[in-house]
Amino acid sequence: MTERTVLVTGGTGGLGGAVTAAFLDAGWRVVVPQREAGTDDGPVRVVADLLTPEGAARAVEVATAEPAAPLRALVNLVGGYAAGGLVHETPVEEFERMLRLNLRPTYLVTRAALPHLVASGDGAVVCVSARAAVSPFPGASGYVTAKAAVRAFADAVAVEYRQRGVRCNTVLPSVIDTPANRAAQPDADHARWVPPAQIAGVIRFLASPESAPTSGAGIPVYGRA
Repeated sequence: MTERTVLVTGGTGGLGGAVTAAFLDAGWRVVVPQREAGTDDGPVRVVADLLTPEGAARAVEVATAEPAAPLRALVNLVGGYAAGGLVHETPVEEFERMLRLNLRPTYLVTRAALPHLVASGDGAVVCVSARAAVSPFPGASGYVTAKAAVRAFADAVAVEYRQRGVRCNTVLPSVIDTPANRAAQPDADHARWVPPAQIAGVIRFLASPESAPTSGAGIPVYGRA
């Protein structure tokens, strides 16, 4: 029987599938929230809307339901990207949509999970920001701001919970080599993008006891992009 649980939000996405597989391969009990019921293919799945406090609480409830495998890690992958115009061309609704999609689930699920991670004595939170948070590009002000906010939030968690045994780190991908990204950019040099499995290995390390001295870090996972 596994001895530790990880809650992976966004575990059904292009990066999420690789992250889920990495933890399963390492013997973790993996809980994956999703908006609709799906097949049982390894992880424990729970239907929950992570944009609501109730949904976040439900996901954490399932993640903490196995006493023999206490919740030791949370991986926040939920997010999204939308291109737009320059700032003066971007409707406030679109700007706020990026904040809501990328930041709100990360906040709600982390808030719900923290008491349990503190109780475990060696909990870890890993958030996914983006290179755009530290190297912005034009035409995506909402996305850039949201991903920067995710990193700032992770840094705040790291500072607040350092003395309580919980670490929090952030990974910053460039372009992830997923089918969706290839379809959106068919003419790009895909060899320069970073494979999901490579990012998943970094995330698993940051959630593991092997990374115990590390908290408050922003880890670039750019590949060759």
